[in-house]
Amino acid sequence: MHPLVKTSLATAATAAAGSVATARSTESLWYESLDKPDFQPPGWVFPVAWTALYTDIAVTTGLALQKLPEDERAALKKALGVNLVLNAGWSWVFFGTRNVGASVPVAAALAVSSADLVRRVGRAEKRYGVALSHTRPGPRSRRCSAPP
Repeated sequence: MHPLVKTSLATAATAAAGSVATARSTESLWYESLDKPDFQPPGWVFPVAWTALYTDIAVTTGLALQKLPEDERAALKKALGVNLVLNAGWSWVFFGTRNVGASVPVAAALAVSSADLVRRVGRAEKRYGVALSHTRPGPRSRRCSAPP
């Protein structure tokens, strides 16, 4: 199977898992009661942004996998897997369990993982790393705290 097909399937599965966790919560009283910044975009922006983000991850990692030597491909596959688990995991921790505090270390690990993914993809070709780095930070960078 072509690397781009594999990365597309993996990111689509991640997006689906995150959507399941998020679907019930974004319209909930819990979510509405969170202290969100004034600059938070309207709700319809998030699916568009996440689709672009996951498409970027799939394409840049798929292309990088075609260019890297075998030993670096294995490391990139592992880094991509970790990143996708953290991406979906954050949605489940934040929205699924509605635990803002517990989502913070997951978000921190995701930020580190995302930077590592950019670095690894950039090794294949600099423009792939640049393309991937422009998707960070995304909607999850907003300040959000639980109500008192």
